[in-house]
Order: sequence, then C-alpha cells, then structure tokens
Amino acid sequence: MTWDALAGRDDRCGDASLPRRPLAGATKGRDVQRLEQAGSEASDTDCVALAVGGDTRAFEQLYRRHVGRVFGLCLRLVDGDRARAEQHTQDAFVRAWEKLASFRGDAQFSTWLHRLTVNLVLGEHRLLKRWVTFDETPGDTDDGSGDAALGEHPQQRAGERLDLERALAKLPKGARTVLMLYDVEGYAHEEIAELTGIAVGTSKAQLHRARRLMREMLS
Repeated sequence: MTWDALAGRDDRCGDASLPRRPLAGATKGRDVQRLEQAGSEASDTDCVALAVGGDTRAFEQLYRRHVGRVFGLCLRLVDGDRARAEQHTQDAFVRAWEKLASFRGDAQFSTWLHRLTVNLVLGEHRLLKRWVTFDETPGDTDDGSGDAALGEHPQQRAGERLDLERALAKLPKGARTVLMLYDVEGYAHEEIAELTGIAVGTSKAQLHRARRLMREMLS
C-alpha cells in the first residue's frame, strides 16, 4: 500500500480531510523547511506537531515510517488476509489523521498508533479466526498427543475450529482482546497494557480468565 493510495481516499470518504501530497513548488514555511532539513532524523513528536498544524509532508513521513509495522499488526490480527489487512491499515492511518490532535505525547507515537489500530480492528471484527494454544492445561506435553486431541480428520478439525471460534466470540471483550494479543500476537503483558490502556495486573488477570472460560466452553 502506498501513500498515494491513502491520500487519494477522500473521494470515497466525504469530508474526512485526508492528507494529500503537497503540490510541488508550494511555498514552504519555516516549519516545513525545518522538517526537510531534518529529513528522516525528525522525531515522531516533531512530525506530529507539524502534521497537527496541517503539514501533510510531516504526516507522510509518519506514514512511511510506521506503515510496515501497522500493516504487519493488521495482518496478524486478521489471520493473514492481506486484503483485509491493507484495508485496516488504510483505515488506521485515516483515523490517526483525524485524531492526531488528541495525541498528548504521554506515550510514544508508535504505541498510540498501535493502540488505535488494535481498537479499530477488534472493534470492527469481533471474532478473529486463529488457532489459540493454551499452555495452562495440566498434563500438556510435546509428545504429539495434542495433534490427536485436535482431531486426525479434516472434518473433525473443521468442527473443532468452529467450536473454538464460537467460544472466542462468547468471551467478554476485555478477556478476548488480551487472549488474542498474548496467545496469538505474542505481546508481553507490559506491551498489552500500553496498547489497551489497562494495568499489567489486569492484563494477567484477563488472560487467566479468558483461558479458564475457554477450557470450560471447550471441555
């Protein structure tokens, strides 16, 4: 996905005030000159400050700097569906442009952007279709018995996957979010706390709750 693809979306989104690439030869203010002189060394904080003031060059730099990580995050959250991941990535940067003035600098811009992305994806797609591994069940081993437990035949595995997806959908939102971020995405509790705005202890408690509920529903 390119910057031009993002910048050209406002014909579909009405008055979303999406960023467009500035016209070549446009008059450059002092802030824009400073950004160009700093180049790739300009901090995210500086770029945000300029972008809030309407400088689309600064937002383009933020986009190019973070689009890879955001796309990767979306790709994992939608089970490798590249088309959906690209759409979510575009939506995330549109949302970031609209809400940029709300960024206060209490956390890194990347953390703020990833939190916004996670909330967007999880909010619009309440069920993420992904196998989840539970490591708290007593007697778990790596002797291959787990494969047999999951079913040896395609039809059986398909049925068990459907059961898993239904169980995931029944989890409370907070518990499901932590479960997906920890067991599927591989985030640490400290990272989940930053992404979702909850305490580390709450993240751990939600994970324990989610796993317990999943075992009860799947038993």
